Amino acid sequence: MAGISVLPLDVLLAKRVQEMVLNGEDPPQPYICRDDDDSEDVSSSLSPIPIIDLSLFSSSAPETTEKELQKLKSALSSWGCFQATGHGISTSFLDEIRQVTKEFFKQPIEEKKKISKGVEEFEGYGADPTPEEGQSLDWSDRVFLDVYPEDLRKYKFWPESPNSFRDVLENYTIKMKMVTEMISKAMAKSLNLEENCFLNQFGERGALQARFNYYSRCPRPDIVLGLKPHADGSGYTILLQNEVDGLQILKDDRWLTIPTISNALLVLMGDQMEIWFSLTQTDNE
Repeated sequence: MAGISVLPLDVLLAKRVQEMVLNGEDPPQPYICRDDDDSEDVSSSLSPIPIIDLSLFSSSAPETTEKELQKLKSALSSWGCFQATGHGISTSFLDEIRQVTKEFFKQPIEEKKKISKGVEEFEGYGADPTPEEGQSLDWSDRVFLDVYPEDLRKYKFWPESPNSFRDVLENYTIKMKMVTEMISKAMAKSLNLEENCFLNQFGERGALQARFNYYSRCPRPDIVLGLKPHADGSGYTILLQNEVDGLQILKDDRWLTIPTISNALLVLMGDQMEIWFSLTQTDNE
């Protein structure tokens, strides 16, 4: 990895990636994460990961439910992720989420900065907190919000423009809470555990966060990443992708590109769930 000199915090936060792109600027040193001659084992072809139909978990036919539970168990064991269909959220509403996100990031920088985050804060508009020495910055802008429990919401960071943003996000949060409960129960049942096992672990006030990412076109994609390799420390992450392919996961020491499915939700196991899943698998062997 190329050496990185971390700029002062106020300098790092003075400009957003979108600003740099509009001004025709090359990525500053803190964004450079690899040398020109670095090479990685990356598959450019799309890798269709398992697709799980969540609606089948409530099927009246036990054999249908059991078959889908086994597919889920296999997907989590071999991939650590899956595309979820049959989640009960309409395509039109998913498109609405994508639309308000696009509308927010298309606004002038002055409007977006009304909900700017502090240097060491997670919530709000900007970038993630300054990384540790030696880590690169992501070529992206984002809005990060605590959405559940409701009493933890900091509405000063919720966009007022576009006007529909808050209502759409509140509705989305309700729907996603239902989806997470559905997935948590299915994961438990796939391991022959009591269906509320994981929900009890998370607790009634299990936190939900929403993150909206915007990846600007980069003039040096050979040395800069929109999002550096990482693992989520949560139970699991549910992603709503747009129509642009680019997300990759590491499987069998190879980076594989995940195809987008317009009405599907991509579910990625986080560190917490991987630990629980691995321990349960070991106990069952």
